[in-house]
Amino acid sequence: MSDTLSRRALNRAMLDRQLLLRRSKMTALEAVEHLAGLQAQAPNPPYFALWTRLHGFRQEDLANLLLDRSVVRIALMRGTVHLVTPSDALAWRPVVQPLYDRSMDNTQFTPEIKGLDHQEIARTARKLLGERPLSSAELGAELAGRWESAGPSALVHVARALLPLVQIPPRGIWGKSGQPTYQTTRDWLGAEPDATPSPEAMFQRYLAAFGPASVQDAQAWAGITKLGEVAERLRPELRTFRDENGRELFDLPDAPRPDPETPAPVRLLGPFDQTVLSYADRTRVISDEHRKVVITQNGLVKGTILVDGFVKGSWEIKVAKKAASVAITPFERIPKRDLDTLESSAHSLLTWAHPKAETHTVQLVLQLR
Repeated sequence: MSDTLSRRALNRAMLDRQLLLRRSKMTALEAVEHLAGLQAQAPNPPYFALWTRLHGFRQEDLANLLLDRSVVRIALMRGTVHLVTPSDALAWRPVVQPLYDRSMDNTQFTPEIKGLDHQEIARTARKLLGERPLSSAELGAELAGRWESAGPSALVHVARALLPLVQIPPRGIWGKSGQPTYQTTRDWLGAEPDATPSPEAMFQRYLAAFGPASVQDAQAWAGITKLGEVAERLRPELRTFRDENGRELFDLPDAPRPDPETPAPVRLLGPFDQTVLSYADRTRVISDEHRKVVITQNGLVKGTILVDGFVKGSWEIKVAKKAASVAITPFERIPKRDLDTLESSAHSLLTWAHPKAETHTVQLVLQLR
């Protein structure tokens, strides 16, 4: 019979693996790999994610990895852009391809692209991108000149679904701006996605970064189905548990599972932090009530505060002229010692994110929910 793990036990395991029980001395590159990539649908969240997890992290530590191609920005899990190592990009893109295949039949563009030769569109896009990097608008215009029956956005959707497109710098470089510009992995990394991808290896990497977890959790993270079959093939190599609701959980045998009473420090998690996005059952880190506030209807994910390991509020940086401030909004009453720690952490965050601002202010917004 499988052991039962409490919500608090799952919380502490997640915090440990996500480098949130204590700041790590890993390099930025080591952390990106250890964490199974970072959410990156906006340019700056990966920087905030590493700032709160690593000792002495500097923006250039990650920016330089993007510039020298040690990490890449590519659409992977759940159809969203992630920042990952090249090896993970090449290994995981084929595993999640079913997600992109489904998008061809379930999109606003389906009427326009139905009946077109999708593979021919992809081949043409690959050739165009091999000649020079292109933005979505530029690629769409080129393709529309060849397929006049479909709009540029619809044709770009086909290319994105069928090709492993990397968002190349300056996209994702701290302090830089501009629209995403694309190349394929072949042109940017000199390699194609793996010809024999391993969903088993990807499942194990998920457990290493987020476990113990259910099959449903892994599927929510990856955005694909049928991982139950993968878990069954791996079952002899894994440990199994149950959560408090009786759901089966899988884990690597030697992965850390700290004592549930292990102290958890106050943390500021950046926008789109993966801890609140990578499970079907997210109550190990955020209540259903708070999740509805943190994740907005248009898909934005606010920066959050962790107190005793759980989301207890949100935060937002505001910049006006030469002044930078952090507004902290607790969702419930927080002990004064933790509020003091939050205020200190917020000042450190402002110093790191906006060192040239003449004033740094932390504002407590008392709108308890």
